Amino acid sequence: MKLLFDENLSPRLARIFEALFPGTTHVSDCGLDASSDDSIWRFARENGFSIVSKDSDFHDRGVLYGSPPKVIWIRVGNCSVAEIEQLLVRSQAAIETFEDGPDTTLVVRRQT
Repeated sequence: MKLLFDENLSPRLARIFEALFPGTTHVSDCGLDASSDDSIWRFARENGFSIVSKDSDFHDRGVLYGSPPKVIWIRVGNCSVAEIEQLLVRSQAAIETFEDGPDTTLVVRRQT
């Protein structure tokens, strides 16, 4: 599974997760920074990415249009890159299972 990190997430996350999910990148590395959600959606679909975002817009698109691409929706408030990294590392098994499942969106939340 290749992940495409949205612009609302740090490009450092793409570099961190490239080892776990080869081919992972950030929208800014693809020339898509400040692009419309539609452009990012099409790019992800055409290039085999799953979108990782804190924005509900991609989840909504997934509900409306189905997949591909799949969406990993990170449901956390303001937090550090390290906190998001830890959250995604803890969710690695769920992300890997999600790739093969029928769901369009995987919601990742901070445990309280």
